[in-house]
Amino acid sequence: MDKKVLEIISKIIEENDIENINCKEISDKSILTNDLGFDSFNLAQLTVEIESEFGIDIFENQIPSTVEDILKQIK
Repeated sequence: MDKKVLEIISKIIEENDIENINCKEISDKSILTNDLGFDSFNLAQLTVEIESEFGIDIFENQIPSTVEDILKQIK
């Protein structure tokens, strides 16, 4: 997994006090909403952070639902 993507996801989890999420258990297959507890606000934060960090339009192909979807778009 891309270290920077993991840092961004972990930061959002910590800043928003998303409960019962162990950042060490995040994998490529983690579903952003179901597994990581992201709501629409968290997804918006994630989008802004990823687009800013990697200079991509994350919605170009599809709305990402998993960590793997994000990783595919940044490659």
